[in-house]
Amino acid sequence: MQARKIEDRIYWMGAVDWDRRLFDSLIPLPDGTTYNAYLVEGTEKTALLDTVDPPMVETLMGQLDAVPKIDYIVSHHAEQDHSGSIPRVLERYPQAKVVSTPKAKTMLVDLLKIPEDSFITVADGETISLGDRTLRFIHTPWVHWPETMVTYLEEKHILFSCDFYGSHIATTDLFVANEGRVYEAAKRYFAEIMMPFRGMIEKDIEKLKAYDIQMIAPSHGQIYNRPSFIMDAYRDWVFGSPRNIAVLPYVSMHSSTKLMVDHLASALVKNGVHAELFNLTVTDIGKLAMALVDAATIIVGTPTVLAGPHPLAAYAAFLANALRPKVKFLSIVGSYGWGGKTVETLAGMIPNLKVEVLEPVLCKGLPSQNDFNALDRLAESVAQKHKELNLA
Repeated sequence: MQARKIEDRIYWMGAVDWDRRLFDSLIPLPDGTTYNAYLVEGTEKTALLDTVDPPMVETLMGQLDAVPKIDYIVSHHAEQDHSGSIPRVLERYPQAKVVSTPKAKTMLVDLLKIPEDSFITVADGETISLGDRTLRFIHTPWVHWPETMVTYLEEKHILFSCDFYGSHIATTDLFVANEGRVYEAAKRYFAEIMMPFRGMIEKDIEKLKAYDIQMIAPSHGQIYNRPSFIMDAYRDWVFGSPRNIAVLPYVSMHSSTKLMVDHLASALVKNGVHAELFNLTVTDIGKLAMALVDAATIIVGTPTVLAGPHPLAAYAAFLANALRPKVKFLSIVGSYGWGGKTVETLAGMIPNLKVEVLEPVLCKGLPSQNDFNALDRLAESVAQKHKELNLA
């Protein structure tokens, strides 16, 4: 992919990774991703904002063939998909200075062995002049590492937002062309990467209110020439109340738990609660994370294995605990053969979730009518709790 003009003397550079399907050996990428770098030319100085993941460095270096000098390399975030190619860029432009937060400098020295004298560290709100253009650096810690910042190009009202407002989509579109597709990808991105730091992101969103942002250029995904679209979505995901949704991640070995989950889902719907089921043997974990953004209740379905929950159910509890969604209620349903500590084990795995635990329903072997009646009562309890919070 060639460098592409965004505006006069502002260019997209980077790489489209059509084939990548896993990020950090953990996060599914069903639609690939992009690694976005941006070149901003002033009348006196030139800045490169971010680089690309090292396996695609030759694409970036080819785009830079026509760039005679770079004065500043801005590192918004020390992770390799943004900053991993800085050493190669410095080889070509040894006079360039790496601009970062003080925390990022320490991390970049550790991760990439960049010499300390190659850095300029900037305070929150500090600026650098390119001549007729001004870069203002805004610290946004925990979006999603502690050293992260964004850059605001004052004269053009462009926010170069790094991971903030990003999405994983491989496409030739430079700007957002399909808001529906991007909304889903951005929500997945928020759920998997940003949601654990929701409390800090609240502060960063408030901080950005002071700026007239007319375009957002993230480090993954397409550029937003209608920034209110993604900014409004983030405000909803971060500040909004959970919705009248119960998420049911489950695994079933011999159908007992599945019978219970299916019955419970039907009972929830009957009581006016939207239910979303995720069979953990086949589900896309990213889809489950997305559902947790809005869910008010999580009900984990699991058989008992070696006196405890099935490992996939334990993983779902671990995931929910790590992501820290806005969920208010939790319960557990499932079956056992002779006994165990499934409820105690799962409850102990979610210390980060400030939830009310609703009465679990566990049955011995196949569920009986009494068990189905207990599931009906659980569904009624969930519906009543949601109504008390006026959840829509």
